[in-house]
Amino acid sequence: MNIKRAKEEIKNTIEAYLYKDSYGAYAIPKIRQRPILLIGPPGVGKTQIMEQISIECELGLVAYTITHHTRQSAIGLPFIIKKEFGGKEYSVTEYTMSEIVGSIYYKIEETGLKEGILFIDEINCVSETLAPTMLQFLQCKTFGNHKIPEGWIIIAAGNPPEFNKSVREFDIVTLDRIKRINVEPDFSIWKEYAYQEAIHPAILAYLDVKQQNFCQIEATVDGKQFATPRGWEDLSRLIEVYEKMDKKTDREVVGQYIQHNKIAKDFANYLELFYKYENDYEVDAVLSGTLKEALLFKAGRAPFDEKLSLIGLLLSKIGTVFRETLEREKTVESLMMQLKKFPNKKEGEEENSGIRKMGEITRLYEEEWKKKKIAGLLSRRQDHLFKNVLKKLEEYDHILKSEQLDNREDAWKRLRKLFQEENIQLEEAMNRAGSMLENAFNFMEAAFGDSQEMVIFVTQLNMNNDCIQFLQEYKCERYYQYNKKLLFQDREDELLKRIES
Repeated sequence: MNIKRAKEEIKNTIEAYLYKDSYGAYAIPKIRQRPILLIGPPGVGKTQIMEQISIECELGLVAYTITHHTRQSAIGLPFIIKKEFGGKEYSVTEYTMSEIVGSIYYKIEETGLKEGILFIDEINCVSETLAPTMLQFLQCKTFGNHKIPEGWIIIAAGNPPEFNKSVREFDIVTLDRIKRINVEPDFSIWKEYAYQEAIHPAILAYLDVKQQNFCQIEATVDGKQFATPRGWEDLSRLIEVYEKMDKKTDREVVGQYIQHNKIAKDFANYLELFYKYENDYEVDAVLSGTLKEALLFKAGRAPFDEKLSLIGLLLSKIGTVFRETLEREKTVESLMMQLKKFPNKKEGEEENSGIRKMGEITRLYEEEWKKKKIAGLLSRRQDHLFKNVLKKLEEYDHILKSEQLDNREDAWKRLRKLFQEENIQLEEAMNRAGSMLENAFNFMEAAFGDSQEMVIFVTQLNMNNDCIQFLQEYKCERYYQYNKKLLFQDREDELLKRIES
């Protein structure tokens, strides 16, 4: 199955394992809670979905790559104690607590999350001395003498043997005690994720044309050569930063991430063309409303892969503005929720306590952010949202102090005025983003008309979660018109297939 379906399966399993009966006990007893084993090629996203599930389900997460551990760190160190059996004293070997089990208890104390996920990566690549421990772990949910705490779900991951010569096959006894999920790379599913994570448009446009290069792992006379989803994502982050630093991503740089000579060379050449198209077609000017006949003529007669790159550039620019606008909107909404606490006076609070109240709101919000951050319950975007709101609260707090507005009523009037300014700026940002979309449609219609290029443009808009959210608030008539045509065409194609069959 693909990684998206695997994530759904894992979340459903976690929900079932943590479901409690009317007596407060887990409906599926611990002994019947099979560890989940994810098997899939490297870089497909196995580790990443663990982080996402942890955040979405608000569970603790302790993750280990087991190949980095020895038998001692996994099961603990031996020590001798005295015990009495049948009236005689004997020396008995005990073990200190496993570092892994200890980390779970530390996570519980640090975050207050009593339920969570213990994720063990590369579980089928352990050393010979550690292999029996891993089998015991999967079968009995223990490391040495120490049990995994109740409420903590075991999820393990590994690579198929064709990708790693160190892989050890599990026997039937072990396999019959686990819930196995096989994961395969799927570009269409990864593309949905890529839009959410703002993967570089050049990578998306390139892989749209050459999907066979999305995930390739092969053995050649020169050794292993591979391109993986993880490699493309990490390369995307580097390209993004290199662009800000005005540095070039050339063939040598690409090859450090896409370790497949032919694919690396091909993408490096494509990236050069991608930058060239951005300048040649004056994409920023187009989205500002400038349409030049020469550029429209050139776009209409360009090769198909060049058209795809141009569409990718337009969508990337629009998507970035949509994402920034939505982040601003969420900041304003969260800021409003915090400011609503200001007028509510507690019993005994003085009228001249505006500055102190604002300081308290800011302090409590910062504490909430730090608590969630320590618990690992924030995605990158959620963390940015907290920081943006906290920055505004600190700014408002500073304004009240500098203007000495300690009277609650006066302070509240000033805060409302500041918040109204935020709303005005948000509305302006929404209108700018909407204008860019309208200008993009103007260009697409003038250059390509009602063609397959327009279908691709609208389809890609529908795949981008930021675009969908933005268009729920900004009404773009042409977007809805083309969507209706697209839906009608899909139905027509389906009917033709049925008639032909």
